[in-house]
Amino acid sequence: MTTPITFSNRLSEFHAALNQRVNAYFKTHNLNRGANAAMWWKTLCMLALFLVPYGIMVSGWPGSFASLLFLFAIMGLGTAGIGLSIMHDANHGAYSRLPWVNQALGMTLNLVGGNAFNWKIQHNVLHHTYTNVFDMDEDISPRGALRMAPESPWKSFHRYQHFYAWFLYTLMTLVWVLGKDFVRLVKYQREGLVQKQKADSRVEWVVLAATKLAYFTLVIIIPVIVLPFTVWQVLAGFLIMHFIAGFILAVIFQPAHVVDGTSYFQPDENGTLENSWAVHQLHTTTNFAMNNWLLNWFAGGLNFQIEHHLFPNVCHVHYPQLAPIVRATAEEFGVPYKVKPTFWAALVAHRQMLLHLGARP
Repeated sequence: MTTPITFSNRLSEFHAALNQRVNAYFKTHNLNRGANAAMWWKTLCMLALFLVPYGIMVSGWPGSFASLLFLFAIMGLGTAGIGLSIMHDANHGAYSRLPWVNQALGMTLNLVGGNAFNWKIQHNVLHHTYTNVFDMDEDISPRGALRMAPESPWKSFHRYQHFYAWFLYTLMTLVWVLGKDFVRLVKYQREGLVQKQKADSRVEWVVLAATKLAYFTLVIIIPVIVLPFTVWQVLAGFLIMHFIAGFILAVIFQPAHVVDGTSYFQPDENGTLENSWAVHQLHTTTNFAMNNWLLNWFAGGLNFQIEHHLFPNVCHVHYPQLAPIVRATAEEFGVPYKVKPTFWAALVAHRQMLLHLGARP
């Protein structure tokens, strides 16, 4: 879109009141908004899920192809865990008050094959600002085989997307690692988004190429050299790792926005969206399984997606305590607070939205 998109001032007082109450919570309890001991422990656990199986693998322990695949599968869990619980907070600047800590931990995304710089633009800048706004939020904009927004072009095969989407989700991280990061950096450079981040595109290309090379050396070339398995057997393990990581990440991210009951917005002829930014987030975002302790731990607080979108600079370990404040304030100002009670209910609602969007307009 050529017209700059802006938010209206509708119910802007909601955000002011909410910020005041959340600030008071942290001040009253004398809490740091960043990571605490529980988050540090989780960080060690998630890194261990990726690095320990890898260390066992290259030590020569796997005596069978099945054991090799098992170790790669655990690394898939670690890849998802690093993405959900470490790099996500760090790349939002929410892990620590120290920028170098956030930068270092944000680079764990590069450790598992992604690219932190691209992520910050795609996720922090575009998705968090223009949530569920077609052609701005890349999470819902043209996705080829998947139709994630009412404004997206409809194809006849989309009527089956509520069946095949689950298979495509297994390919998510594989697509990122193999090609999407390169395509994104070209796109962001062309659109001036790299310059807006005050970054040097030449440096970012060097970092992208170097870390991709390091990643493929780590997970493919070294195992092929040191282990008594064929290239194809190692590649099979590599694929299983990404199938697991991609599926986990997709089924946690997707039910937060592409879900039955969510809203999509487009700007008017003046480029203005209907609501203020904070109210827009509540219309387009859904929490789920807020009482599921295991999901709360592993998903990096992303089942508290409302709190995350309103306070992305707060470490996710604080979201369960912020949720009652956000919900009460939303009810006071007549703003929706959308929740699916269980993870299964969220997945069912996501399937319903896929079915709805897959129907001929």
